[in-house]
Amino acid sequence: MTTAKKPLTKINRRGLMLVISSPSGAGKSTISRALMEADPTLGMSVSVTTRQRRPSEIAGRHYHFISVREFERLRDSDALLEWAEVHGNFYGTPREPVEIAMAEGRDMLFDIDWQGARQLQEKMAADVVSIFVLPPTMTELQSRLHRRAEDTEEVIRTRLLNSRSEIEHWREYDYIIVNEDLDTAFDSVQSIVKAERLRRDRRHGLFDFVRVLLEEEPKL
Repeated sequence: MTTAKKPLTKINRRGLMLVISSPSGAGKSTISRALMEADPTLGMSVSVTTRQRRPSEIAGRHYHFISVREFERLRDSDALLEWAEVHGNFYGTPREPVEIAMAEGRDMLFDIDWQGARQLQEKMAADVVSIFVLPPTMTELQSRLHRRAEDTEEVIRTRLLNSRSEIEHWREYDYIIVNEDLDTAFDSVQSIVKAERLRRDRRHGLFDFVRVLLEEEPKL
């Protein structure tokens, strides 16, 4: 996995909201972590959640772990850009840091489910680039959940049951990646990000760049 190179010519642009979703165990969190390691300019949108912290998770880095009462306060005061209930727990995206990042031209990564992705697409469609990650087979998905060894058998059964309804929403995403091989899937996501950063409608600095370019007098 290669590190992203800084472009030689700086052209101001609006940040993009990179949304990666998948059923539990399909690989969205692993791919998200790899993206963050490869590209230090990419910011992670840290969601709030009411679920219990897993042993491998760090509060404030993976999630902000809060009470149901605090979550309801944020939701009811419109301080969340999106929120959803997943597997009996609440998740949401704080609004303010995202809006600041977009205006400053910084890209934000969202590791969220289809409910949250739909809300972001409804509110900020021009800024959202959405990717849905599929497992190669349902058998492999089950094996990955067991290999992760972070959930009880009851939780794993619930996640497997819910995964089918989650996969039904694949048509709502811009890009679909089958994560059969992690390196290949990661390379595909990187290619998507590179292309989306070059979209003309995001690069508002092109107006000034082209104007200066055309004003330049070549030396003959």
